[in-house]
Amino acid sequence: MPGEGPSRGTGAGPAGKTRRNRLDLEPDTVERDLVKLVLTVVELLRQLMERQAVRRFDTGELTEEQEERIGLTLMLLDDRMAELRDRYGLRPEDLNLDLGPLGPLLPRE
Repeated sequence: MPGEGPSRGTGAGPAGKTRRNRLDLEPDTVERDLVKLVLTVVELLRQLMERQAVRRFDTGELTEEQEERIGLTLMLLDDRMAELRDRYGLRPEDLNLDLGPLGPLLPRE
């Protein structure tokens, strides 16, 4: 019936969500969408590694050298992620997939 459910042609979905949170899979955007998906997975893993490192820092499990190496690695990864986002015109929030009733994939920082 008219007026019910999301409109297919407008790009708007339930609760006013736009299509920007979904992969379009158009020939012109396949590379960007693939990069977006890969960067989302890498960002999830980066955040998990960072939390694990902080936990290990707090418990004193690491030597000073290990702490330095982990810190440097996480900073370099963050820099490289920013370069790739810039290259493909993505913002950090573009990598946070909406999982519907489960909420966003990545915690909001």
